[in-house]
Amino acid sequence: MNFQFDIIEDKIEFFEAINLKSLEKKINEQIEINKSILLHVHSVSHQMHVDENGRTYYSAVVHFKAKK
Repeated sequence: MNFQFDIIEDKIEFFEAINLKSLEKKINEQIEINKSILLHVHSVSHQMHVDENGRTYYSAVVHFKAKK
């Protein structure tokens, strides 16, 4: 039996929430999970949108990279 492992070097994940607190919680949970596969946060980009009814939506894109 022959096993071959590839290392994940880059991973981009998208998050959305209706408030900043829950968005931050989702991102922090994923950071901890990705630490176990040796990925660290490389960059974060975020946006806020207000719809016509005044509701806010928050989104973020987190780029994880392997440390070298």
